[in-house]
Amino acid sequence: MREPRGKHIRASMPIQHHHIWAWVLLVIFVLLLVVAGIGGYCAKVMYSQAKEVKTHEQNAISMLSGFSGSNDLNALDQVSQKLPQVQNETQKANDIAHGILWNVAAKAPVVGDDIKTVQGMTSSVDGIVHDSVPQFIQVFTSLKSANLSAGDGKINLQPIIQAQKTMKQADASMQTQVVNYRKLPGKKARIGEVRDAYAAGNIKLNALAKKVDQLSGTFQIVPDFLGANQPHYFAMMNMTTSEARSAGGLVGSVGLMTTNNGQISIGDFQPNTAYFPYGNGEPTADEQAMFHDWGPLNMSFDIRDLAVYPDNARTAQSMQAIWNRTPWGKKQPIDGVVMVDPVFLQKLIAVNGNVKLSDGRVLTGTNTAEFLLNTIYKDYSSKQQDAYFDEVSTQAVGSMFKGLNFQKLIRISTIIGDMAKNRHFSIYSFDQTMEQNFNANGYTASSPSNEMKPEVGVYVTQQNASKMDWYIHRTSTITKISGGTAGQQTYHVEYTMTNTLTREQLATLPAYIVGFGQAGQSQGHGVEKTLIYGPAGGLISNLQVKGTASTSNLSRKTMDSKSVYATVADLAPGTSAIFTFDVTTSSKSTTQLDLDQTPMGWDEPGVKFIN
Repeated sequence: MREPRGKHIRASMPIQHHHIWAWVLLVIFVLLLVVAGIGGYCAKVMYSQAKEVKTHEQNAISMLSGFSGSNDLNALDQVSQKLPQVQNETQKANDIAHGILWNVAAKAPVVGDDIKTVQGMTSSVDGIVHDSVPQFIQVFTSLKSANLSAGDGKINLQPIIQAQKTMKQADASMQTQVVNYRKLPGKKARIGEVRDAYAAGNIKLNALAKKVDQLSGTFQIVPDFLGANQPHYFAMMNMTTSEARSAGGLVGSVGLMTTNNGQISIGDFQPNTAYFPYGNGEPTADEQAMFHDWGPLNMSFDIRDLAVYPDNARTAQSMQAIWNRTPWGKKQPIDGVVMVDPVFLQKLIAVNGNVKLSDGRVLTGTNTAEFLLNTIYKDYSSKQQDAYFDEVSTQAVGSMFKGLNFQKLIRISTIIGDMAKNRHFSIYSFDQTMEQNFNANGYTASSPSNEMKPEVGVYVTQQNASKMDWYIHRTSTITKISGGTAGQQTYHVEYTMTNTLTREQLATLPAYIVGFGQAGQSQGHGVEKTLIYGPAGGLISNLQVKGTASTSNLSRKTMDSKSVYATVADLAPGTSAIFTFDVTTSSKSTTQLDLDQTPMGWDEPGVKFIN
C-alpha cells in the first residue's frame, strides 16, 4: 500500500447432511432412558417401539453415510437415489414417536417435556428429508447438468436465475425447521441426556441453517451483481487489514470493476495518492468527533480512511463523493462499491489456481494473505506494494467465475458468503432495489441493527501509523447465561486483544511495519481505538477492561444515532487488553447472539460459543 495513514511524505459444500444426523445417534439412547420412567406394560411397549425408532434412524443414517458433504457429484447422485428410502425410514420413526402411547406420555407431569423433545427432534429430521433436502437436490441436479460457463470468463446466468425460487423455498423450509426446533422444551427436559441431545442438535441445526442461508443468499445476489439485466460499475477498494479500520483496513488503491451479463472486467487501479487532490469523504458530526477530533491519530477522511466507519454504507457514500470529483469518475459514475482484502483474494486463489507475479513469485491459496499483509512491507518499496496488490486483485477477482461448473459455483458461493459474514468482502449498491437484496442476504456489513438477529459489534482502528495489526490477535468467548433459543437472552462476553510481536522481531522489522513514532506512539505498539456496540434493541452492562495493556477511560458516546462504548488500548509487545461485559438481547430475537468485528488477516474469527 503506497501511503500509510499518518505519513504523507478451508471448502466444502455447505449442505452437510451428515450434520443433520449426527445428533440423532444421541436420541436413540435418550429414547430408552425416557421410557424407563413410564413403568409397566406401557413401558414395555414403548421400549419396543424405541428400539424400532433406533432401527429406522440407523437405517437412514447408513444410507446417507456415503455422502461426506464434499462436491462429489457421484455422492450427490447416490443421495438422490436413496432419498425415497431415507424418507420412508424417518417417516416410520416419526410415526412411532407420535403414536398414542407417546402422545399420552408427552402430557405426563414428570417426563412430558422429555417426550415432547424427542418427538420434535424426530419431526425435524423427517421434515428436513421430506421437504428441504428434495428441493436442494432439485436445485443441484439442474445446475450440475447446466452449462454454466459461456466462455471467456463469462457465466451463463440463466440456470442460476431459474434456480433462485426453488433455492429460496428450500432455505425457507430449513429455517422453519430451525424455528420449530427452537420451540421444543428441550432445555426444560428432566433427563440430562435429553437436554444434552437437544443442545447438540440445536448447535448442528443452527450451523447447517446458517450455511444454507448463505448459499441461498449468494444465489439471490449473483445475477444482479454480475449484471444480468444491465452493466454495473463498482469502485473496487483494496484494503490492508494490517492497518485496521473499523470496517476493514486502510484503503491502498481503487479500481473500476465492470460486471455485464455474467462477466467481470477490472480496469486500472489508482493508488490512494492519486485521490488526495480530490478531497475527502463527508463525515457526519458524530463521525468527525469520533475519528478526527478524538485522537491520538486524527483521521482526515481521505481515501485511506474510508473504511473507518463500521457501516459499509457510509464507506460507499464517501467513496462516491470523492470518485465524482475525479476526472475518471466524471467520465464513468459508479453504481456501487466492492470492498476486498487479502484473505478474500487468498480464498479465490485457492479455487482458481496460483497467481504468478511479474517478478516470478507465486502466490497460492495459503500464502497470499501473509504476503500482502506482512511480507510485502519487508521486501518491497511502497510503489511495488501497490502494483503487486493490484496485480493479485485483478487476477483473483477477474477469474472468480472463469470455467464455472457446479462444483466451482458451490465453492465460490460458500466463499463469498463466509467472507461477507466476516467482513473480508462487502458489496454496496446505490440502486435501492439491488441494495435491499444485497443487505437482506448479508453482503453489506453494518453495525448491529437487526433486533431479530442480535449481534455485538467490536470495531478497531489503528492509531499508530504502522502495519502492526498483523501482530494483533483478537479472540472472544460468548457464554450463554439465560434464556431460550429465541426471545430475550443474556450472555457474558470476554473479548481479548493481544500484541504477539516479540522484542526480537521489533529489533529487525522496518519502521513501515512497527511505526514511525508519529502522534507520540511507540514503535511496536498496537494502538487500537475500540468501539463496542450492543445488540439492536438490547443492552450491554458491567463493561470492564482488564489485562496488561494500557487503556484510556471507557466512555459512552453516540455515533449516527447508536450508543457505543469507546476506548483506546495501547498494546505494547506481549501485552493484552481484555474486555468483559454482559449482553441482554431484544425480546424480538429469533437467533442466538453473534459477534461482528473488524476483520483480521486470516479467515478464522477466533470466536468461541458456550451454551
